[in-house]
Amino acid sequence: MAAFRTALFRRRDLSAGADGHGGARLARVLGPWHLVALGIGCTIGAGLFSLTGIAASQSAGPAVSLSYVIAAVACGFAGLCYSELAGAIPISGSAYTYAYIAFGELLAWIIGWDLVLEYTVGAATVAVSWSSYAASLARGWGIAIDPRIVASPFEIVTLADGTKAHGLVNLPAAAIIWIVTALLVRGISESARVNAVIVVIKLAVIAAVIAFASPYIHTANYHPFIPPNDGTFGHFGPSGVMRAAGMVFFAYIGFDVVSAMAGETRNPARDMPVGILGSLIICAVAYVAFALVLTGVVNFHDMLGDASPVATAIDRTPFNWLKPLVKLGVICGFTSVLLVLLLGQARVFFAMARDGLLPALFARLNARTKAPAVTHVFFGIITSLLSAFLPIAELGNMTSIGTLFAFVLVCIGVLVLRRRAPEMERRFKVPGGAIIPVCGIVVCSALMVSLDGLTWARLIVWLIVGLAIYFGYGMRNSRLA
Repeated sequence: MAAFRTALFRRRDLSAGADGHGGARLARVLGPWHLVALGIGCTIGAGLFSLTGIAASQSAGPAVSLSYVIAAVACGFAGLCYSELAGAIPISGSAYTYAYIAFGELLAWIIGWDLVLEYTVGAATVAVSWSSYAASLARGWGIAIDPRIVASPFEIVTLADGTKAHGLVNLPAAAIIWIVTALLVRGISESARVNAVIVVIKLAVIAAVIAFASPYIHTANYHPFIPPNDGTFGHFGPSGVMRAAGMVFFAYIGFDVVSAMAGETRNPARDMPVGILGSLIICAVAYVAFALVLTGVVNFHDMLGDASPVATAIDRTPFNWLKPLVKLGVICGFTSVLLVLLLGQARVFFAMARDGLLPALFARLNARTKAPAVTHVFFGIITSLLSAFLPIAELGNMTSIGTLFAFVLVCIGVLVLRRRAPEMERRFKVPGGAIIPVCGIVVCSALMVSLDGLTWARLIVWLIVGLAIYFGYGMRNSRLA
């Protein structure tokens, strides 16, 4: 029994080297502005362009902008903690690696498995939004698409003759997953260049929507700013604002993907804090401004079930030339989010396989591109199936709870490592002692509690499956065994 407990809590030693146990190494080609661009590329996407409307219509009303502020504060606490750990532990794997060094193998497995859920379901969520905007753009060009092939079997769609029917499969969502996967297999350098171009397009779209849609805000849409609660927790009122904050928290997961890129960053101790905090600040400002404009132009009641509220808002302005450009820009923006999510997802799985907790097949790198091609293809299959057959609201909630769980453990990890390894070099240290990590733990935990019971049940089932894999394979095959 003592040996069993020892196995569960054995910890990695940072002195093993920046790439862990040796073997296959990722190419270090990224600088600080690459990281900021990757953070923005992942962060500004489905949360802004799709979940804003869903969170407003189901939970917060116009106060969804407050939900973004609450989520940003929680992210700020977590982002500072991520920055401290990323600068001190310059190894790929994000929160999984930090947990391995701070807490031990069992908790590292749990958080790694949780990150796989976060990135996989997050990518599927974005793919569904991409499909919705692509269909809207196609309709604007006069191209008729059967709505049943851009919706999951759990959604009701309206056919051309006005009748209602269940969706069949979201084919465009699955297709874009495979297009991005093919790009990632080519390597990190090509992916980073494509992402940088798309980020410029995306920021231009946000500025255009705010500038051109602001004159068409109807102030009546802001009243009441916080709609009264209907007697159910999370349905408007203060509890609705909190639930919406938990839902749109998904929109901020970009900066923790940045920390997964430590193994491919030229100077991670210096550049990681710049990438994490820089992308978080830029995105938070854009989110709050954008949410205010969107809920001012479109009444939140009209956003119910709408996965493309920005397209709806632009359709209510007289700028016909702007509508296709904005929708095309949004589609480009979603593509960059997919790229970075699938990139981070593969890096976490690579780190777990490198440590022996998963089959070595997933730690194999392409000889020419140094990309984990097998892992990319594996998750291309899983993510495309999720995006093809599940609706966006369910996917978004699953992603948020996975993100929040990771953030809580990162904040705890800062406190633990300060006690266990006070001599560790920290190029960036969270100011204020324990105050910010504790605030991060409290706020992120509160947002987790605000999510519905079904989302919690799915997380628990996912973790049970993960523990079965760990005890059946990972614990015996760990490199620390």
